[in-house]
Amino acid sequence: MRHIFVIVNIVTWIFVLLLSYKWPNSLWLFLIVAPFSLVGLYDMYQTKHALRRNFPVIGRGRWILEFFRPFLRQYFFESETDGVPISRMFRTVIYQRAKAAEDAVPYGTKYDTQAVGYEWIGHSLAAIHPDKETPSQRVKVGGKACLQPYDASVFNISAMSYGALSSNAIEALNKGAKEGGFYHNTGEGSVSPSHLKHGGDLVWQIGTGYFGCRTKDGKFDPSRFAKTASIDNIKMIEIKLSQGAKPGHGGILPAHKNTIEIANIRLVEPGTQVDSPPVHSAFSTPIEMMHFIKELRDLSGGKPIGFKLCIGRKSEFIALCKAMIETKVQPDFITVDGGEGGTGAAPLEYSNSVGMPLREALVFVVDILIGFGLKKEIKVIASGKTFTGFHLVKSLALGADICNSARGMMVALGCVQSLICHTNECPTGIATQNPSLASGLVVGNKAKRVARFHKGTVHATFDLISSAGLSNPNQLNRSHIYRRVSQTEIKRFDEIYPNLTEACLLQESCNPELFAQEMKESSADSFMPKEYVVEKRLC
Repeated sequence: MRHIFVIVNIVTWIFVLLLSYKWPNSLWLFLIVAPFSLVGLYDMYQTKHALRRNFPVIGRGRWILEFFRPFLRQYFFESETDGVPISRMFRTVIYQRAKAAEDAVPYGTKYDTQAVGYEWIGHSLAAIHPDKETPSQRVKVGGKACLQPYDASVFNISAMSYGALSSNAIEALNKGAKEGGFYHNTGEGSVSPSHLKHGGDLVWQIGTGYFGCRTKDGKFDPSRFAKTASIDNIKMIEIKLSQGAKPGHGGILPAHKNTIEIANIRLVEPGTQVDSPPVHSAFSTPIEMMHFIKELRDLSGGKPIGFKLCIGRKSEFIALCKAMIETKVQPDFITVDGGEGGTGAAPLEYSNSVGMPLREALVFVVDILIGFGLKKEIKVIASGKTFTGFHLVKSLALGADICNSARGMMVALGCVQSLICHTNECPTGIATQNPSLASGLVVGNKAKRVARFHKGTVHATFDLISSAGLSNPNQLNRSHIYRRVSQTEIKRFDEIYPNLTEACLLQESCNPELFAQEMKESSADSFMPKEYVVEKRLC
């Protein structure tokens, strides 16, 4: 093919020269031929891509098609239900609710109701009409040790940092939270002026990098923490142990997103890539972590303190519960993140193959808390792929008290799922620090969209609950949701995920076999299972 290109190139140049000799006005043809010739010669002699060496100019078509592939698939070939990570069906309903447009669908479901995995809520012949005031119902977060409990909405904004998101995006989310009466999780990038400008309720997330409350060497700084935690907008504090996007990996802020402003907020060096450690330095055992929770509660003046995690090894969460029992210190809430990933960019292996999926993780956390007699004092927050009222209902039925959404809120802001969040070139001005792109996002308009999406989704949630004959989300349980487990068999969630008896794990004779191995492995003195601790000491 290279030889053919050389021959064609020579013939073309001879033709253009003869043509321009006879008709001088045709000299403009050189402007077309010259670039192709130069690109072709470059392709022939470069050593990086064999395809371009063998097929000069033409071989570049592969990269052009690769570039347009995601957009062509999304807009022309993708069905309503098979798009990932968010299908067109869910993106559409988010856009509709964000714009206060009609969100009803014609002609029935687009799902195959005979497919394994299809799920639904059982309605009741005693269905009730939803009270117009019901959607404003709040969930109280704060145990006995909490001096400033917080009444949270059932649906809120999940963790997304300023730095990963633009200042305009953060402002719009917070303004929307203020207008809609729900909270906005800061993400581990600390509290920025954009979070505080519009006065929306905040959950301050503290990760392993202790951004906004760290010393120069990256350790936890109690005085800086106390100063920020005293801000009235901050209603709760969340310790991030791990996140669904890359559990056990730690967060990454690319150097091109680490501006002087962001560096000042996070208390790091500007223009450098900032890697959050995979683990905390303020504690190294479950018992030490409980003491850290108490310290934060005291420093914050008694605000609700919780932690977020993606479940990995089950025995480690059981170890945390054992530490709660031993120290008599417990969090006010636990946020469960699914291993399906989230807004954070991550290596493929972490997004696909690390961490327990949300549903199984949520069931496990709720069951273990019930088994240790801790659930009454601790609220459980489900975080992951929550776009509709039915998503909320499923999580609430499994035992969650509150649900968070990150990707749903991004779509409400106007995200078009271009999947280039990590490149700083987000076309909608959401996941970028490029001022020209971020300026395209109008805060006032997008804030209203976020508030409307929240309102519409909460209304749909309570509508579904009313259809089941219930008046309160607390009345939902696993018996209300059905799942097709085979072509001929349907099971309720309580049959798939049997409920544990209250405090059964505190009685050795009653320990369920399901958790027997994890109970043996776990210890309040170590996150690692006992068998590994022993092996390490022997070595």
